[in-house]
Amino acid sequence: MFPDYVKIKNNELPDSPGVYLMKDENGKIIYVGKATSLKRRVSSYFQRPHDARIQQMVGEIRSIDYIQKPTAIEALILEANLIKFHWPPFNIREKDNKSFLYLVVTDEDFPKPKLIRGTDLGDDASKKYKAVFGPYTSGRSLRAALEIVRKIIPWSTCAPGQKRACFYYHLNQCPGVCIGAVTKAEYAKVVKDFIRFFEGKVEDVLKSYKKQMQKLAKENRFEEAAAIRDRIFALEHINDIAVMKREEDDYEGKEIPAGLPVNIFGRIEGYDISHVSGTSMVSSMVVFENGAPAKSEYRKFHIRHGQGNNDVLSMKETLIRRFRNAWKKPDVILIDGGLPQVNVAKEVVHRELKLDIPIIGIAKGPNRDRDDLIFHEQNQEVVNLYKQYLPLFIRVRDEAHRFAITFHRKVRSGKIQPKTGTT
Repeated sequence: MFPDYVKIKNNELPDSPGVYLMKDENGKIIYVGKATSLKRRVSSYFQRPHDARIQQMVGEIRSIDYIQKPTAIEALILEANLIKFHWPPFNIREKDNKSFLYLVVTDEDFPKPKLIRGTDLGDDASKKYKAVFGPYTSGRSLRAALEIVRKIIPWSTCAPGQKRACFYYHLNQCPGVCIGAVTKAEYAKVVKDFIRFFEGKVEDVLKSYKKQMQKLAKENRFEEAAAIRDRIFALEHINDIAVMKREEDDYEGKEIPAGLPVNIFGRIEGYDISHVSGTSMVSSMVVFENGAPAKSEYRKFHIRHGQGNNDVLSMKETLIRRFRNAWKKPDVILIDGGLPQVNVAKEVVHRELKLDIPIIGIAKGPNRDRDDLIFHEQNQEVVNLYKQYLPLFIRVRDEAHRFAITFHRKVRSGKIQPKTGTT
Protein backbone atom coordinates (compact mmCIF):
# COMPACT_ATOMS: atom_id res chain seq x y z
CA MET A 1 0.00 0.00 0.00
CA PHE A 2 2.83 2.39 0.94
CA PRO A 3 6.33 2.62 -0.56
CA ASP A 4 9.02 0.85 1.50
CA TYR A 5 10.79 4.14 2.18
CA VAL A 6 7.73 5.65 3.94
CA LYS A 7 7.63 4.85 7.66
CA ILE A 8 4.17 4.70 9.27
CA LYS A 9 3.66 5.25 12.99
CA ASN A 10 3.05 1.84 14.63
CA ASN A 11 3.31 0.36 11.12
CA GLU A 12 -0.41 0.85 10.53
CA LEU A 13 -3.12 3.49 10.28
CA PRO A 14 -6.34 3.21 12.32
CA ASP A 15 -9.77 3.36 10.70
CA SER A 16 -10.84 6.25 12.96
CA PRO A 17 -10.91 10.06 13.00
CA GLY A 18 -7.77 12.04 13.59
CA VAL A 19 -5.00 14.22 12.21
CA TYR A 20 -2.08 13.01 10.11
CA LEU A 21 1.32 14.67 9.82
CA MET A 22 3.45 14.12 6.71
CA LYS A 23 7.22 14.47 7.30
CA ASP A 24 10.21 14.73 4.96
CA GLU A 25 13.60 13.02 5.20
CA ASN A 26 14.72 15.47 7.88
CA GLY A 27 11.65 14.83 10.04
CA LYS A 28 10.18 18.25 9.19
CA ILE A 29 6.38 18.41 9.03
CA ILE A 30 5.46 19.33 5.45
CA TYR A 31 1.69 18.77 5.61
CA VAL A 32 -1.06 18.40 8.22
CA GLY A 33 -4.48 17.00 7.36
CA LYS A 34 -7.65 15.79 9.05
CA ALA A 35 -9.64 12.65 8.36
CA THR A 36 -12.74 10.77 9.40
CA SER A 37 -10.74 7.62 8.67
CA LEU A 38 -6.96 7.99 8.93
CA LYS A 39 -6.42 4.70 7.14
CA ARG A 40 -8.60 5.53 4.13
CA ARG A 41 -7.57 9.16 3.79
CA VAL A 42 -3.80 8.72 4.07
CA SER A 43 -3.82 5.65 1.82
CA SER A 44 -5.58 7.64 -0.90
CA TYR A 45 -2.50 9.81 -1.42
CA PHE A 46 -0.59 6.76 -2.70
CA GLN A 47 -3.43 5.06 -4.60
CA ARG A 48 -4.76 7.65 -7.04
CA PRO A 49 -3.47 10.58 -9.12
CA HIS A 50 -3.58 14.11 -7.69
CA ASP A 51 -2.71 17.60 -8.83
CA ALA A 52 0.94 18.67 -9.24
CA ARG A 53 1.21 20.18 -5.75
CA ILE A 54 0.03 17.01 -3.99
CA GLN A 55 2.12 14.79 -6.27
CA GLN A 56 5.23 16.78 -5.33
CA MET A 57 4.36 16.49 -1.64
CA VAL A 58 3.85 12.71 -1.88
CA GLY A 59 7.30 12.44 -3.46
CA GLU A 60 8.87 14.12 -0.42
CA ILE A 61 7.07 12.06 2.27
CA ARG A 62 9.36 9.78 4.28
CA SER A 63 7.32 9.24 7.43
CA ILE A 64 3.72 9.68 8.56
CA ASP A 65 2.64 10.39 12.13
CA TYR A 66 -0.92 10.66 13.34
CA ILE A 67 -3.01 11.64 16.37
CA GLN A 68 -6.33 9.88 16.87
CA LYS A 69 -9.34 11.90 18.08
CA PRO A 70 -12.79 10.69 19.19
CA THR A 71 -14.67 12.82 16.65
CA ALA A 72 -14.20 14.52 13.29
CA ILE A 73 -14.88 17.91 14.91
CA GLU A 74 -12.00 17.43 17.34
CA ALA A 75 -9.80 16.43 14.40
CA LEU A 76 -10.83 19.63 12.60
CA ILE A 77 -9.89 21.71 15.65
CA LEU A 78 -6.56 19.93 16.16
CA GLU A 79 -5.66 20.32 12.48
CA ALA A 80 -6.11 24.10 12.73
CA ASN A 81 -4.04 24.30 15.90
CA LEU A 82 -1.20 22.25 14.39
CA ILE A 83 -1.16 24.28 11.17
CA LYS A 84 -0.99 27.47 13.22
CA PHE A 85 1.96 26.07 15.19
CA HIS A 86 3.98 24.47 12.37
CA TRP A 87 2.86 26.33 9.19
CA PRO A 88 3.70 23.28 7.00
CA PRO A 89 4.82 24.36 3.52
CA PHE A 90 2.33 22.23 1.57
CA ASN A 91 -0.59 23.58 3.62
CA ILE A 92 0.30 27.15 2.76
CA ARG A 93 1.84 26.77 -0.69
CA GLU A 94 -0.02 28.87 -3.28
CA LYS A 95 -1.70 30.57 -0.33
CA ASP A 96 -0.62 32.82 2.46
CA ASN A 97 -1.77 33.35 6.02
CA LYS A 98 -4.35 35.92 4.93
CA SER A 99 -6.30 33.62 2.59
CA PHE A 100 -7.32 31.17 5.32
CA LEU A 101 -10.52 31.31 7.35
CA TYR A 102 -10.49 32.08 11.07
CA LEU A 103 -13.06 31.69 13.83
CA VAL A 104 -13.09 34.59 16.26
CA VAL A 105 -15.10 35.44 19.37
CA THR A 106 -15.92 39.13 19.60
CA ASP A 107 -15.03 41.11 22.72
CA GLU A 108 -18.31 42.72 23.85
CA ASP A 109 -20.96 42.34 26.54
CA PHE A 110 -22.54 39.42 24.69
CA PRO A 111 -19.69 37.97 22.55
CA LYS A 112 -20.46 36.37 19.19
CA PRO A 113 -18.57 33.76 17.16
CA LYS A 114 -17.69 35.07 13.70
CA LEU A 115 -15.90 33.68 10.65
CA ILE A 116 -13.45 36.05 9.01
CA ARG A 117 -10.69 35.79 6.42
CA GLY A 118 -7.07 36.39 7.28
CA THR A 119 -7.25 39.52 5.12
CA ASP A 120 -9.70 41.01 7.63
CA LEU A 121 -8.07 39.65 10.77
CA GLY A 122 -5.57 42.45 11.33
CA ASP A 123 -2.26 42.38 13.18
CA ASP A 124 -3.88 43.17 16.54
CA ALA A 125 -6.39 40.30 16.47
CA SER A 126 -5.37 39.00 19.91
CA LYS A 127 -6.23 42.40 21.39
CA LYS A 128 -9.33 42.99 19.29
CA TYR A 129 -11.05 39.63 19.95
CA LYS A 130 -11.71 37.53 23.01
CA ALA A 131 -10.39 34.46 21.15
CA VAL A 132 -9.01 33.62 17.71
CA PHE A 133 -9.00 30.08 16.25
CA GLY A 134 -7.51 28.90 13.01
CA PRO A 135 -6.37 28.88 10.31
CA TYR A 136 -9.01 26.50 8.93
CA THR A 137 -8.44 25.00 5.50
CA SER A 138 -12.11 24.19 4.82
CA GLY A 139 -14.85 26.73 5.41
CA ARG A 140 -17.48 24.09 4.68
CA SER A 141 -16.16 21.72 7.35
CA LEU A 142 -15.94 24.54 9.89
CA ARG A 143 -19.51 25.67 9.23
CA ALA A 144 -20.78 22.11 9.53
CA ALA A 145 -18.92 21.74 12.83
CA LEU A 146 -20.36 25.00 14.17
CA GLU A 147 -23.87 23.85 13.27
CA ILE A 148 -23.38 20.69 15.36
CA VAL A 149 -21.67 22.44 18.27
CA ARG A 150 -24.42 25.05 18.50
CA LYS A 151 -26.93 22.34 19.37
CA ILE A 152 -24.77 21.47 22.39
CA ILE A 153 -23.37 24.86 23.40
CA PRO A 154 -26.04 27.33 22.22
CA TRP A 155 -24.66 30.82 21.59
CA SER A 156 -26.17 34.04 20.32
CA THR A 157 -25.49 36.11 17.23
CA CYS A 158 -28.23 38.67 17.89
CA ALA A 159 -28.32 41.98 19.73
CA PRO A 160 -30.17 42.38 23.04
CA GLY A 161 -33.38 44.37 23.34
CA GLN A 162 -35.35 42.77 20.53
CA LYS A 163 -39.15 42.64 20.60
CA ARG A 164 -39.33 38.98 19.70
CA ALA A 165 -37.08 35.96 20.02
CA CYS A 166 -34.80 35.03 17.14
CA PHE A 167 -35.19 31.94 14.97
CA TYR A 168 -32.47 30.03 16.86
CA TYR A 169 -34.09 30.63 20.24
CA HIS A 170 -37.05 28.50 19.15
CA LEU A 171 -34.61 25.76 18.17
CA ASN A 172 -32.92 25.91 21.61
CA GLN A 173 -29.74 27.05 19.87
CA CYS A 174 -29.71 30.56 21.34
CA PRO A 175 -29.95 31.24 25.09
CA GLY A 176 -32.11 34.31 24.45
CA VAL A 177 -29.79 37.30 24.42
CA CYS A 178 -32.25 38.86 21.98
CA ILE A 179 -35.12 38.99 24.53
CA GLY A 180 -33.15 39.21 27.77
CA ALA A 181 -33.69 35.57 28.74
CA VAL A 182 -30.05 35.23 29.85
CA THR A 183 -27.88 37.55 31.96
CA LYS A 184 -24.44 38.77 30.98
CA ALA A 185 -22.85 36.54 33.66
CA GLU A 186 -24.81 33.46 32.54
CA TYR A 187 -23.93 34.06 28.92
CA ALA A 188 -20.25 34.49 29.82
CA LYS A 189 -20.27 30.83 30.95
CA VAL A 190 -21.64 29.77 27.56
CA VAL A 191 -18.85 31.68 25.80
CA LYS A 192 -16.26 30.15 28.12
CA ASP A 193 -17.46 26.65 27.20
CA PHE A 194 -17.42 27.54 23.51
CA ILE A 195 -13.84 28.80 23.72
CA ARG A 196 -12.67 25.75 25.65
CA PHE A 197 -14.29 23.48 23.06
CA PHE A 198 -12.42 25.13 20.19
CA GLU A 199 -9.21 25.08 22.20
CA GLY A 200 -9.58 21.32 22.07
CA LYS A 201 -10.46 21.03 25.76
CA VAL A 202 -13.61 18.93 25.37
CA GLU A 203 -12.86 16.98 28.55
CA ASP A 204 -12.77 20.22 30.53
CA VAL A 205 -16.21 21.16 29.17
CA LEU A 206 -17.55 17.73 30.11
CA LYS A 207 -16.17 17.98 33.65
CA SER A 208 -17.76 21.40 34.05
CA TYR A 209 -21.13 20.12 32.81
CA LYS A 210 -21.04 17.10 35.12
CA LYS A 211 -20.27 19.35 38.07
CA GLN A 212 -23.16 21.65 37.14
CA MET A 213 -25.54 18.71 36.78
CA GLN A 214 -24.66 17.34 40.24
CA LYS A 215 -25.08 20.77 41.84
CA LEU A 216 -28.49 21.31 40.22
CA ALA A 217 -29.66 17.83 41.24
CA LYS A 218 -28.69 18.46 44.89
CA GLU A 219 -30.74 21.67 44.78
CA ASN A 220 -33.72 19.71 43.39
CA ARG A 221 -33.59 21.67 40.13
CA PHE A 222 -34.20 18.50 38.19
CA GLU A 223 -35.41 20.04 34.94
CA GLU A 224 -32.25 22.14 34.62
CA ALA A 225 -30.12 19.14 35.61
CA ALA A 226 -31.79 17.08 32.88
CA ALA A 227 -30.96 19.74 30.30
CA ILE A 228 -27.27 19.60 31.31
CA ARG A 229 -27.42 15.81 31.22
CA ASP A 230 -28.62 15.98 27.62
CA ARG A 231 -25.68 18.25 26.73
CA ILE A 232 -23.26 15.79 28.30
CA PHE A 233 -24.76 12.95 26.29
CA ALA A 234 -24.58 15.00 23.08
CA LEU A 235 -20.92 15.88 23.71
CA GLU A 236 -20.05 12.26 24.37
CA HIS A 237 -21.94 11.01 21.31
CA ILE A 238 -21.27 13.59 18.63
CA ASN A 239 -22.44 12.27 15.25
CA ASP A 240 -20.25 14.41 13.06
CA ILE A 241 -18.94 12.28 10.21
CA ALA A 242 -20.78 14.57 7.77
CA VAL A 243 -18.46 17.40 8.84
CA MET A 244 -15.78 16.09 6.48
CA LYS A 245 -17.38 13.21 4.53
CA ARG A 246 -18.39 15.20 1.45
CA GLU A 247 -15.01 16.91 1.36
CA GLU A 248 -13.13 13.59 1.52
CA ASP A 249 -15.36 11.61 -0.85
CA ASP A 250 -15.86 14.11 -3.65
CA TYR A 251 -12.90 16.48 -3.42
CA GLU A 252 -9.96 14.10 -3.07
CA GLY A 253 -6.85 15.97 -4.17
CA LYS A 254 -8.70 19.14 -5.21
CA GLU A 255 -8.35 22.65 -3.88
CA ILE A 256 -11.52 23.58 -1.98
CA PRO A 257 -12.09 27.34 -1.53
CA ALA A 258 -12.07 28.22 2.16
CA GLY A 259 -14.51 30.66 3.63
CA LEU A 260 -17.29 30.49 1.05
CA PRO A 261 -20.49 31.61 2.78
CA VAL A 262 -22.65 28.92 1.12
CA ASN A 263 -22.75 25.26 2.10
CA ILE A 264 -23.82 23.74 -1.21
CA PHE A 265 -23.83 20.25 0.28
CA GLY A 266 -25.81 21.22 3.35
CA ARG A 267 -29.59 21.67 3.36
CA ILE A 268 -31.09 23.16 0.18
CA GLU A 269 -34.81 23.91 0.31
CA GLY A 270 -36.59 24.22 -3.04
CA TYR A 271 -40.00 25.92 -3.45
CA ASP A 272 -42.56 25.93 -6.26
CA ILE A 273 -46.17 27.05 -6.79
CA SER A 274 -48.71 25.02 -8.79
CA HIS A 275 -52.24 25.94 -9.95
CA VAL A 276 -54.51 26.29 -12.99
CA SER A 277 -55.56 29.91 -13.55
CA GLY A 278 -55.40 30.55 -9.83
CA THR A 279 -57.53 27.55 -8.82
CA SER A 280 -56.53 24.63 -6.58
CA MET A 281 -53.42 26.62 -5.71
CA VAL A 282 -50.73 24.76 -3.75
CA SER A 283 -47.02 25.04 -3.08
CA SER A 284 -44.23 22.61 -2.31
CA MET A 285 -41.05 22.54 -0.27
CA VAL A 286 -38.47 19.87 -1.10
CA VAL A 287 -35.17 19.33 0.69
CA PHE A 288 -31.79 18.13 -0.56
CA GLU A 289 -29.08 17.21 1.95
CA ASN A 290 -25.59 16.15 0.89
CA GLY A 291 -26.68 16.64 -2.72
CA ALA A 292 -29.56 14.12 -2.53
CA PRO A 293 -33.33 14.31 -1.81
CA ALA A 294 -34.33 14.05 1.86
CA LYS A 295 -37.97 13.10 1.24
CA SER A 296 -38.94 12.83 4.90
CA GLU A 297 -38.33 16.60 5.10
CA TYR A 298 -40.67 17.54 2.24
CA ARG A 299 -43.72 19.74 2.99
CA LYS A 300 -46.91 20.67 1.07
CA PHE A 301 -48.99 23.84 1.48
CA HIS A 302 -52.56 24.73 0.50
CA ILE A 303 -52.46 28.40 -0.54
CA ARG A 304 -55.13 30.43 1.25
CA HIS A 305 -54.72 34.10 0.30
CA GLY A 306 -57.72 33.89 -2.06
CA GLN A 307 -56.40 36.48 -4.52
CA GLY A 308 -56.32 34.29 -7.58
CA ASN A 309 -53.37 33.86 -9.91
CA ASN A 310 -50.66 35.56 -7.84
CA ASP A 311 -47.48 33.46 -7.65
CA VAL A 312 -45.55 36.17 -5.80
CA LEU A 313 -48.11 36.44 -3.01
CA SER A 314 -48.33 32.65 -2.89
CA MET A 315 -44.55 32.38 -2.46
CA LYS A 316 -44.66 34.96 0.31
CA GLU A 317 -47.40 33.03 2.14
CA THR A 318 -45.49 29.77 1.75
CA LEU A 319 -42.26 31.13 3.21
CA ILE A 320 -44.01 32.87 6.12
CA ARG A 321 -45.81 29.66 7.04
CA ARG A 322 -42.69 27.54 6.58
CA PHE A 323 -40.54 29.68 8.89
CA ARG A 324 -43.33 29.93 11.44
CA ASN A 325 -42.35 26.34 12.20
CA ALA A 326 -39.01 25.78 13.96
CA TRP A 327 -37.60 23.29 11.44
CA LYS A 328 -33.94 23.12 10.54
CA LYS A 329 -32.43 26.25 9.08
CA PRO A 330 -31.58 25.77 5.39
CA ASP A 331 -28.16 26.62 3.95
CA VAL A 332 -29.70 27.72 0.64
CA ILE A 333 -33.24 28.60 -0.46
CA LEU A 334 -34.01 27.85 -4.11
CA ILE A 335 -37.09 29.43 -5.73
CA ASP A 336 -38.63 28.13 -8.96
CA GLY A 337 -39.20 31.58 -10.41
CA GLY A 338 -37.64 34.82 -11.51
CA LEU A 339 -36.79 38.16 -9.96
CA PRO A 340 -40.26 38.93 -8.47
CA GLN A 341 -40.29 35.63 -6.57
CA VAL A 342 -36.67 36.06 -5.42
CA ASN A 343 -37.42 39.61 -4.25
CA VAL A 344 -40.43 38.54 -2.18
CA ALA A 345 -38.37 35.70 -0.69
CA LYS A 346 -35.71 38.23 0.33
CA GLU A 347 -38.44 40.43 1.82
CA VAL A 348 -39.69 37.59 4.02
CA VAL A 349 -36.43 35.85 4.91
CA HIS A 350 -33.93 38.70 5.07
CA ARG A 351 -35.93 41.77 6.05
CA GLU A 352 -38.84 40.39 8.09
CA LEU A 353 -37.26 37.32 9.71
CA LYS A 354 -33.67 38.65 9.77
CA LEU A 355 -32.29 35.30 8.59
CA ASP A 356 -28.99 35.30 6.72
CA ILE A 357 -29.80 32.58 4.16
CA PRO A 358 -28.70 32.75 0.50
CA ILE A 359 -31.67 32.88 -1.90
CA ILE A 360 -31.47 31.76 -5.53
CA GLY A 361 -34.10 31.66 -8.26
CA ILE A 362 -34.14 29.74 -11.53
CA ALA A 363 -36.08 31.51 -14.28
CA LYS A 364 -37.30 29.50 -17.25
CA GLY A 365 -37.53 32.51 -19.60
CA PRO A 366 -40.51 33.65 -21.71
CA ASN A 367 -40.44 30.47 -23.79
CA ARG A 368 -39.80 28.28 -20.74
CA ASP A 369 -36.67 26.89 -22.39
CA ARG A 370 -33.94 28.42 -20.19
CA ASP A 371 -32.44 27.94 -16.76
CA ASP A 372 -31.23 31.40 -15.71
CA LEU A 373 -29.91 31.83 -12.19
CA ILE A 374 -31.40 34.82 -10.36
CA PHE A 375 -29.65 36.18 -7.27
CA HIS A 376 -28.36 39.39 -5.69
CA GLU A 377 -24.99 38.00 -4.62
CA GLN A 378 -21.99 40.29 -5.28
CA ASN A 379 -19.21 37.96 -4.08
CA GLN A 380 -17.61 36.62 -7.29
CA GLU A 381 -16.47 33.42 -5.58
CA VAL A 382 -20.05 32.67 -4.60
CA VAL A 383 -21.35 33.58 -8.04
CA ASN A 384 -18.89 31.11 -9.56
CA LEU A 385 -20.01 28.49 -7.05
CA TYR A 386 -23.66 28.97 -8.02
CA LYS A 387 -22.80 28.58 -11.69
CA GLN A 388 -20.62 25.55 -11.06
CA TYR A 389 -23.44 23.75 -9.23
CA LEU A 390 -26.27 24.83 -11.53
CA PRO A 391 -27.04 21.14 -12.37
CA LEU A 392 -27.65 20.47 -8.68
CA PHE A 393 -29.94 23.49 -8.39
CA ILE A 394 -31.84 22.37 -11.48
CA ARG A 395 -32.37 18.96 -9.87
CA VAL A 396 -33.79 20.66 -6.76
CA ARG A 397 -36.00 22.92 -8.92
CA ASP A 398 -37.29 20.00 -10.96
CA GLU A 399 -38.05 17.97 -7.84
CA ALA A 400 -39.94 20.91 -6.26
CA HIS A 401 -41.93 21.25 -9.49
CA ARG A 402 -42.70 17.53 -9.63
CA PHE A 403 -43.79 17.46 -5.99
CA ALA A 404 -46.00 20.56 -6.41
CA ILE A 405 -47.61 19.25 -9.60
CA THR A 406 -48.37 15.87 -8.01
CA PHE A 407 -49.98 17.55 -5.01
CA HIS A 408 -51.93 19.98 -7.22
CA ARG A 409 -53.39 17.17 -9.32
CA LYS A 410 -54.62 15.37 -6.21
CA VAL A 411 -56.24 18.54 -4.89
CA ARG A 412 -57.79 19.33 -8.26
CA SER A 413 -59.17 15.81 -8.63
CA GLY A 414 -60.81 16.04 -5.21
CA LYS A 415 -58.69 13.26 -3.71
CA ILE A 416 -57.32 15.81 -1.22
CA GLN A 417 -59.53 18.56 0.16
CA PRO A 418 -58.07 22.05 0.73
CA LYS A 419 -57.38 22.76 4.39
CA THR A 420 -58.34 25.87 6.28
CA GLY A 421 -56.12 25.32 9.33
CA THR A 422 -52.34 25.35 9.59
CA THR A 423 -50.14 23.34 7.30
